[in-house]
Amino acid sequence: MSARPRRFDLIVFDWDGTLFDSTALIVRCIQAACADIGVEVPSDERAAYVIGLGLHDALQHAVPGLPEARYPELGQRYRHHYFARQHELVLFPGTLEMLHALKARNHWLAVATGKSRRGLDEALQTSQLKGVFDGTRTADETASKPNPLMLQQLMREFGTDPERTLMIGDTTHDLLLAANAGAPRVGVSYGAHEPEAFVAHAPLFVAHSTAELADWLARHA
Repeated sequence: MSARPRRFDLIVFDWDGTLFDSTALIVRCIQAACADIGVEVPSDERAAYVIGLGLHDALQHAVPGLPEARYPELGQRYRHHYFARQHELVLFPGTLEMLHALKARNHWLAVATGKSRRGLDEALQTSQLKGVFDGTRTADETASKPNPLMLQQLMREFGTDPERTLMIGDTTHDLLLAANAGAPRVGVSYGAHEPEAFVAHAPLFVAHSTAELADWLARHA
């Protein structure tokens, strides 16, 4: 299998809900932040929908109509709750093995995430993923999803064409990011968004577990 030509040189992963089992924690932290500042607490569904966006965009979608001057306060409370509990997060089972198998096939691996640079760097330091990824982009250093800029920047960094780049994520924001960049995409159903919503964005595959994703990548990437 190692002699089989690669279809994709660069494989880009979303973070929350794709590699890390973090959807429930993010939802609870958004809701706790809203309660802290005395605004209406969004439903689980509404809070989960915004996962993958940059924090400011996410809070605007989760709590529409809040005076613009109050979003920084809401963001501060979200970060307070999230950083206090991020040690609870774990990789989905089989994730490390999947990533190491891709590295062994000499794929470049990258992350495109709605997290902040501080948040991603802290997560990489405290996880077993330190040194696994060749490149990363966060929403506070480039445009938020589904703007294609973060994926375009990664493609330029590695000199890959869109058709040789694969984006993998658990939300429609991830799939639309890839579509906007002209790149193929794969969805995972075990994160924030229901997979029925993926159809409009034409994923090559929808994986229902990390094992399914790893198997598809071994055969098709």
